[in-house]
Amino acid sequence: MDAIIKKNAINFGIISGLIGILSTTIMYITDLKLFVNMWVGFGMLAIWIIIGCVLLSKTKNEKQGILSFKEGFTAYFVSALVGILMSTVFNIFLFNFFDTAARDTVTEHLIEMQVEMLQKFNTPQEKINEAIISIKESSQFSIKGQLFGIAQALVGAIIFGLILAAFFKSKPKEQF
Repeated sequence: MDAIIKKNAINFGIISGLIGILSTTIMYITDLKLFVNMWVGFGMLAIWIIIGCVLLSKTKNEKQGILSFKEGFTAYFVSALVGILMSTVFNIFLFNFFDTAARDTVTEHLIEMQVEMLQKFNTPQEKINEAIISIKESSQFSIKGQLFGIAQALVGAIIFGLILAAFFKSKPKEQF
């Protein structure tokens, strides 16, 4: 891996991880309902996209305007992997060792939100009860849930990485 790509990917990954940890800490201190707030989720997604754009723009500039699709994707993916792992380790520690009551409270908020949404769509009570059982059995804040979350986040990172790499790639000089 190119030194510039490696340096930027790791640096931006650490920045992403620290932002994830900071945002989790702020939500934890402020209000546990923020963990199930759709707008907070969209806001965090926007932050990750902005970080990816800044990463690839900076990397492309440091490589004199030449960034292949592979280099762009690699930089984004490594950055995302570092950030995801950092914030997940923090979340595992917070919700499974430091404050398991918070994990249970957030799960209850998630159930409330899910029930409200399903009721708005006139979902039969039997289906609502099934959804409640499913959420309780597969808590996203358990260690298993967090590890599954890594896989989901990596799939999202791959998708965004492919899109951003395609957007930021340079055309070979012979095409100019």
